[in-house]
Amino acid sequence: MANTDILKQFGIIPFDTATLTGVLNDYKSPKDKRASLKQAEFLIRLKRGLFVVAPKLQNKPLSKELIANHLYGPSYVSLQTALSFYGLIPERVYIVSSMTIKRSRHFTTPLGDFDYIGISKEYFAIGVRQEIVNNEYAYLIASPEKAMCDMIVQTAGLRLQSIKAMQVYLEEDMRIDLSTIAHYDVEIIKECIAVSKKKRELTLLYKLLQR
Repeated sequence: MANTDILKQFGIIPFDTATLTGVLNDYKSPKDKRASLKQAEFLIRLKRGLFVVAPKLQNKPLSKELIANHLYGPSYVSLQTALSFYGLIPERVYIVSSMTIKRSRHFTTPLGDFDYIGISKEYFAIGVRQEIVNNEYAYLIASPEKAMCDMIVQTAGLRLQSIKAMQVYLEEDMRIDLSTIAHYDVEIIKECIAVSKKKRELTLLYKLLQR
């Protein structure tokens, strides 16, 4: 099997050192072979012990959302990254943001920056969906409603007193186009209210999207 064929079997799914070593066992020194593949830029090291095959071997782009799930988890893609995915904000997002039940972390990789914000297990489980791409791979991402809840929950010093103030915050400060989605699942917001410390602000969001 050719060097590149060994890697092509992974597709665009990130994999760990043990998995890579297993497919390099026919080589005298799997460690040296791994180093040479990385040197030839066929292999991208995301962090210690985690790799992904370079896109030039796959003829398809890598998924930063999929990588985010594997880089640090359990986690799901959210905040501006999810809002951009749903077309709710006009800006292009360069940092991939996620929520996790672990402590907050930041990773700088050859593919860009990845941010993770720690939340409770109870809150984590609400409003997360699986995005399946071309029946080839899947990753976890916040629903539009959960992504907005996450923005509100993680924004320090946010004190909103009325539904109108919430609307101004979303549309003017966050530049969210609320009309992009015809129907919001406000039950997701209700569930977030029950376990979040920002009950007042999330209740305002619930009332705004319920209208």
